[in-house]
Amino acid sequence: MSDLIIKIKSRLGIYYFLSSLVLMTGCSSLANLPAIPAWRVPPGLQARTRSNMIDISMSRLRQDQPDVYKLDANDVLGIYIENVIGNPEEAPPVNFPEKDTGLDPSIGYPIPVRDDVTIALPLIPIVKAQGKTIPELTEIIRSKYIEKRILKKGEERIIITLMKKRTYRVLVVREESGGLDGVTKRGTGHAVDLNAYENDVLHALNETGGMPGLDAKAEVVIYRGMFKDGVERDRLISQYAQGSDPCSGYQEDRNHDEEGIMRIPLRYYPENAPQFEQKDIVLQTGDIVKIESRDRETYYTGGVLPGGEHLIPRDKDLDILGAIALAGGTISSGGVLPLGGVGGGSQSLNGSSGFTGVPPSQAVILRKIGDRDQIAIRVDLNDALTDSRERILIKPGDTILVHYKFEEELMNALLNIVRFNILFNGFNGGGF
Repeated sequence: MSDLIIKIKSRLGIYYFLSSLVLMTGCSSLANLPAIPAWRVPPGLQARTRSNMIDISMSRLRQDQPDVYKLDANDVLGIYIENVIGNPEEAPPVNFPEKDTGLDPSIGYPIPVRDDVTIALPLIPIVKAQGKTIPELTEIIRSKYIEKRILKKGEERIIITLMKKRTYRVLVVREESGGLDGVTKRGTGHAVDLNAYENDVLHALNETGGMPGLDAKAEVVIYRGMFKDGVERDRLISQYAQGSDPCSGYQEDRNHDEEGIMRIPLRYYPENAPQFEQKDIVLQTGDIVKIESRDRETYYTGGVLPGGEHLIPRDKDLDILGAIALAGGTISSGGVLPLGGVGGGSQSLNGSSGFTGVPPSQAVILRKIGDRDQIAIRVDLNDALTDSRERILIKPGDTILVHYKFEEELMNALLNIVRFNILFNGFNGGGF
């Protein structure tokens, strides 16, 4: 019987040892991958820090308010002209504005400013209203009626008030989570009407949920123009992507790539302050305001870390140690333990309890260069705890593969053999 046990022990020991060697050989394939040390990566291939970016002033997203309201097309006036529009025997109508318009009650009958920025009144030629204030327009109309001898100077009764401000309808498309009224679905769209002198980027954002969330890009994109402009731009971009000359046979002198598109950055580097003007953030009817998602600003994990895709913080730097922690690994002085393990400790590589081996301390970052090429960057995670040169920043598109060093695999293989023999002998009451 004892001979049988010895044979079983020998065969199981050999089997376990061979299995460990197979596992070790597979993991070591990453160690043989040609890679450059993190501290030798040239500046042009490193991620640029985000922590020193500056938030744009909110006042640059809002247009200046004029001292007085100036009229334009689609304003609606309340006008009362005794014996012309209204009778002396009847009190002029009083109109109460809708809520949140900022207007006082108006007096008179509704007269719109037409699309040609004029108003039509009885018995006198049309009056141009564009750019006029209410007092200025009142004086012009009084003068015309007196010149026509319709009203007698000193006895005229003319009342002109602003009944309704002109509005501009814009479409706001938000690709981030959240939005108006706490909507939690991914992406929302809103058609909003903005009053005159409030038709700007800040008011459009405020009406649709506020500033972009952290899962959106820190910029606002404004699309201007009509359908045919969009068709032409898509044609040019398509030709450019295919490697052909988009400008061949195209005679108009304009910026093909950015015609009708304005990008307003919400964060910027100190040496690159935004140069847009106030007219660029003023919105007109038909404009499209877009908040783009950051769903492409991600990195990937693999190796002994759980495979997954993770979003890079928008306004903070993320180095290799932070990226591993964000992916579910725990950094200790002995290496990396996935899924919250403690160094030397109590968590296995697959998340089950009981891991007491040597954790992996090597990482390889696969970084894209252009559309097709990539480089491999090697990081010693133990050194990264104390050496800032090893704590390389993560860029969108990076893939982080955490693996064992050869000596760590060998040590774990030996530890597994020892544990197996202790466990087997414990069951049979024998010694090693």
